[in-house]
Amino acid sequence: MGLGAYFRLARAGFVLAREGALSIADNEALPPVMKFGVRVGRLFERGEVRRTGKIERLTRALNRLGPTYVKLGQTLATRPDIVGPAVAADLAVLQDAMEPFDDKLVPGLLAEAIGSRAAELAEISPPVAAASIAQVHHARLPDGTKVAVKILRPGVRRRFADDIESQYAGARLAETFVPKLRRLRPVDVVATLDRSARIELDLRMEAASISEFHDNIKDDKGFVIPRVLWDYTSDTVLTTTWVEGIPIRDNAALDAAGADRKALARNLMQSFLRHAVRDGFFHADLHPGNLFANPRTNDIVAVDFGIMGRITRRERRFLAEILYGFISRDYRLIAQRHFDIGYVPRHQSVDEFALALRAIGEPQHGRRVSDISMAKVLGQLFATTELFEMQTRPELILLQKSMVLVEGVARSLDPELDIWTISEPIVGDWVRREAGPLGRLEDLKDHFDTAVETLGRLPAIVNKAEVALDDYERDKHAPTRRFNRFMILTGFWLGVVVLLVALWRLLES
Repeated sequence: MGLGAYFRLARAGFVLAREGALSIADNEALPPVMKFGVRVGRLFERGEVRRTGKIERLTRALNRLGPTYVKLGQTLATRPDIVGPAVAADLAVLQDAMEPFDDKLVPGLLAEAIGSRAAELAEISPPVAAASIAQVHHARLPDGTKVAVKILRPGVRRRFADDIESQYAGARLAETFVPKLRRLRPVDVVATLDRSARIELDLRMEAASISEFHDNIKDDKGFVIPRVLWDYTSDTVLTTTWVEGIPIRDNAALDAAGADRKALARNLMQSFLRHAVRDGFFHADLHPGNLFANPRTNDIVAVDFGIMGRITRRERRFLAEILYGFISRDYRLIAQRHFDIGYVPRHQSVDEFALALRAIGEPQHGRRVSDISMAKVLGQLFATTELFEMQTRPELILLQKSMVLVEGVARSLDPELDIWTISEPIVGDWVRREAGPLGRLEDLKDHFDTAVETLGRLPAIVNKAEVALDDYERDKHAPTRRFNRFMILTGFWLGVVVLLVALWRLLES
């Protein structure tokens, strides 16, 4: 980790503080160590920010700092309940209205990426959308088909690498100097984001994601995505069929076209939950710049699949049961599942944790979404995680971030959204299925696969054990040595027998 990473981190902190980013935080809801950091950071704010509270230059600052900071701004733009409507409106520009790169570079970039196929793309338009890592043009194939051509920004990989290196530096500093933050595993969180960024910067991976996603949802209604044109795709260029729709954030246009915004909000929430809970594979960057609406069918039209989330069946069950617990107000179930998956250490009390969850969940039931302050709820959640020494699960970071995004977009479509009622048909059905005979059979299959895999490794384990024991044969005549070898062999085979018995009982359960 070079000194440059720490310098870039310090510069980013100074720029954000100076432009008023720290004034967004609800300081009263933060834990003491973060309150102190915000107070110190706000000493560097521009006088105009302190006097007026306006932070209109924050968008430009994020853009200047780099693509990962733009991603942060895109997420905050969907949460006016956290940052305020004025800040959210200003940050919305980061979603697809950034400064495009020079049009003159496009022919050369296409030729370098897809070779002679580039000549088949006719009527290439100026950029129709420009985001943090790429911009999109429309074009036509020789048969007249209209297509979308996404081109990676020149130099963006280097900028992402610099940003991530700085964030690793910040995470290590946090773990070193703020011990209370270690339970949040900041380095592991940055590693998760790092891996996600590397995948996003290879457009062939995005094309593969679209292909898999399309197979998963081909029989679903309410959610539409484009198809990949592989002949015109490479690591820096992605070509798909063109999809039409009204930008999801343009409420006036949606209303004028006769779209049902409540139905759109419902389709968005239910589709996301279906993809996460049923398939374990979901779009993890559902900010408004990536979402459109078909006003005739009220379908959600999604684009930009650079960041996709994937969770295991165990994590899907955790998500479904947590949501179902809030829907049914079964806080004991929610608490127990947090212990089961390792979120909360075993020495804590399940009952006390359930009580803390009740204190968070009960005030939200029966209230309109527009009446709920997510800033205060998040602050209360953070205090609860600290009290119960909860550990961050890096594999769920993308899911948690995506749920914040989706809820924010759905809230903008329907301010009176009832999240629990909308979620119940998807989550409840899946939980009931998992608790039924089919779910039990799938559990048995998982246990059987684990047992077979473990048994398959036994010969290799035995060979390694015998090689290790042979190393002890230097003094074969020593009685204690022979006794030790006998005890080690006996202990090893006893362990194998215990393992086989345990696996047998697991299969019987």
